[in-house]
Amino acid sequence: MVDAINVYITCCHKHKPPVHECHLGKNRAGSSGLFFRDGKKRIDYILVYKKSSPQVEKRCTFEKNLRAEGLMLEKEPSLTNNDIMFVKIHAPWDTLCKYAEQMNIRMPFRFHLRCRQIKSWLPRNPMKLDKEALPDLEETDCYTAPFSRARMHHFTINNRETFFSNSTRSRIVHHVLQRTKYEDGKSKMGINRLLGNNTYEAAFPPHEGGYKSRHPIKTHGAQNHRHLLYERWARWGIWYKYQPLDLIRRYFGEKIGLYFAWLGWYTGMLIPAALVGVFVFLYGLFTMDSSQVSKEICEANTTIMCPMCEDTCEPWTLSDSCVYAKVTHLFDNGGTVFFAIFMAIWATVFLEFWKRRRAELTYDWDLIDWEEEEEELRPQFEAKYSRVERVNPISGKPEPFQPFSDKLSRLMVSVSGIFFMISLVLTAVFAVVVFRLIAMEKFASLNWYFVKKNWQFATSGTGVCINFMIIMSLNVYEKVAYLLTNLEHPRTESEWENSFALKMFLFQFVNLNSSTFYIAFFLGRFAGRPGKYNKLFNRWRLEECHPSGCLIDLCLQMGVIMFFKQIWNNFMELGYPLLQNWWSRRKMKKGGGAGQNVDNKAQLPQWDKDWNLQPMNAHGLVDEYLEMVLQFGFTTIFVAAFPLAPLLALLNNIIEIRLDAYKFVTQWRRPMPARATDIGIWHGILEGIGVLAVITNAFVIAITSDYIPRFVYAFKYGPCVDKGHHHEDECLRGYMNSSLSVFESNNSLHRYCRYRDYRAPPWSSVPYEFTLQFWHVLAARLAFIIVFEHLVFGIKSFIAYLIPDMPKDLCDRMRREKYLMQEMMYEAELEHLQKERKKNGRRYHHEWP
Repeated sequence: MVDAINVYITCCHKHKPPVHECHLGKNRAGSSGLFFRDGKKRIDYILVYKKSSPQVEKRCTFEKNLRAEGLMLEKEPSLTNNDIMFVKIHAPWDTLCKYAEQMNIRMPFRFHLRCRQIKSWLPRNPMKLDKEALPDLEETDCYTAPFSRARMHHFTINNRETFFSNSTRSRIVHHVLQRTKYEDGKSKMGINRLLGNNTYEAAFPPHEGGYKSRHPIKTHGAQNHRHLLYERWARWGIWYKYQPLDLIRRYFGEKIGLYFAWLGWYTGMLIPAALVGVFVFLYGLFTMDSSQVSKEICEANTTIMCPMCEDTCEPWTLSDSCVYAKVTHLFDNGGTVFFAIFMAIWATVFLEFWKRRRAELTYDWDLIDWEEEEEELRPQFEAKYSRVERVNPISGKPEPFQPFSDKLSRLMVSVSGIFFMISLVLTAVFAVVVFRLIAMEKFASLNWYFVKKNWQFATSGTGVCINFMIIMSLNVYEKVAYLLTNLEHPRTESEWENSFALKMFLFQFVNLNSSTFYIAFFLGRFAGRPGKYNKLFNRWRLEECHPSGCLIDLCLQMGVIMFFKQIWNNFMELGYPLLQNWWSRRKMKKGGGAGQNVDNKAQLPQWDKDWNLQPMNAHGLVDEYLEMVLQFGFTTIFVAAFPLAPLLALLNNIIEIRLDAYKFVTQWRRPMPARATDIGIWHGILEGIGVLAVITNAFVIAITSDYIPRFVYAFKYGPCVDKGHHHEDECLRGYMNSSLSVFESNNSLHRYCRYRDYRAPPWSSVPYEFTLQFWHVLAARLAFIIVFEHLVFGIKSFIAYLIPDMPKDLCDRMRREKYLMQEMMYEAELEHLQKERKKNGRRYHHEWP
């Protein structure tokens, strides 16, 4: 579950050539659905269209232009649906070389053999994959350079069929598909537009065969990379093993490989956070019965509290909320401050060490010199702004350019749409607040004794359930964010994805956390006092906090939303695709036509099998990252109120890794392999969440919890003042009585009732005015916020300074590589010149009479 190292690599390397087919099982070349009919040309991409589609002319023009670009096409009817046709695409050697040069794809320059097996002296780790689980691959160490046809003699080309890996071939074909015209006109190009207007139904690279085998992998080996990924990554039985990151990257591309590397790193870092959180929770559990505050509440049989509503509610005794007070102590105790500081430091350590881990991966995966400038322009951007050009300051070549005025106007429209959607969320939160006010009065005046006695739990519980249903029903932001992002016309795919990801995060963050912020910082703050309550619309009295504080409401809100949201996400990630694929197979069996001629799924060619799988989301990994980043927010922002959040996140992520692995390998079509050097805008969002977490936890401890009022009482008003150090519980004796004010009511049975506040009694010279203790508590709260934030931010900055973004040994290896690269370039050029001289000398000797 933790991928702190790459299990496939034990010695440093820069590039490993693609594995030959014979290394992964027998008779792979004869696998059904991986080659053209001649059994030689490998299928690099699949296009799917319906025969009944009216877009025949566009499709014919597009396929004609694809052939003109050098691609080879072959059509095949579906065996499961008479209306479906598949277009198999193969990229010949010359076409691959041409576009590899255009795309600046780095290929092996020179290599020397290095260690072939995992070092035997390494101690056995049960979390690592066994040596027998790995294919017999030849470990090599070679340097890479951008491919050039003019310098083809510099590159290691042992076999043209395997020089370009399957993922690289798919990337090249996808590049051609994105830039091929289907009609006359600069804007009429690209497979995305053809998919949008239903000219084609789908476009995807094929999987490398099936993921299951009749024979055990230990005795017969893996039949293909997909089979190996399933056996050593996607199966539930190896949930505790490290992830094979190198194989994931080789099959799905660097972008998906980095996602799983980050997810594994995040999951591993959650282990210490979860352990500390459990210890804090256990401390609250063991001290729950001995807590002085809980004791005083449970023993307050004669303390009459003011009614929760003015007409139908009756006074109640403080001891009725004994259970509520004990549960509150579980999460509001002396360990709260320590855990909040620990999690703030943990977030910094997590991000700083991830930078180091990312640097190592980008070096191992040959991404150090890959920059955004090598990324191609989006076809939509090229088509929209083809008339306006500027010279690229890096390449010196003219390219389409978006004027600043156009960019600003589109951005303003996009921002307006974001604020409109956020206002809808805030409106929904306001509706939940109104529901809580109504429910509070109803539960407090209900004749059912059990509910009437536990009206706080009933109000909070029903409120959070209604809020969760509203949160799930408002998940319509995806389409809005998609439209707004396309309206902006981002320049590159990474800019498009970053813009879309930021919008989705803002929408979902506000949707998930707005009600939590209300409970943390507004609940009970403006309720007023008996005789002068503040009312909403002059009808409903604002909600008050329990005498032991509002932290339990915040804890309940976080726990319910986090638990049910993770269950729902896991179902949508795996359960929903499984149901969809099952329904597709059911329709295929019941349907007529060609489908009746197929006895079982094993006889279908690979393109038919892949067509029946679910496509990956059009916006890539945004949903995967978004789920984890929102979870990171829940784990850090209000962690002072819910110390079990890291434990829930850890348990979920252990399942999440295998769910995602199973989904990618078995339930989804193979996504287009893409390159990336980092996790994009998500790193900046994580850093922003880390800063926000420090601020919110400072306010939660100072304002939401009762830590500061208890601290002020113990050292200013309690029995331990001027008596030296005593036990904490002794110093808090009389705290509840001190925190409750007196109100003179009109009730004939109970002339006086108590309420939570620091106000003077009715018989004083200034009745119901704030007491000196109130101002002491307020000053202590403000002082704590300032001290806490400066202390934690100082520690975070110091830790970030101490931990360099790149390990020193990696810097040394990179400098050494540059030195060796220069020498190798010189030697290769010298060797080439010597061969040319010998060749010319032999020709001169042969022609001499």
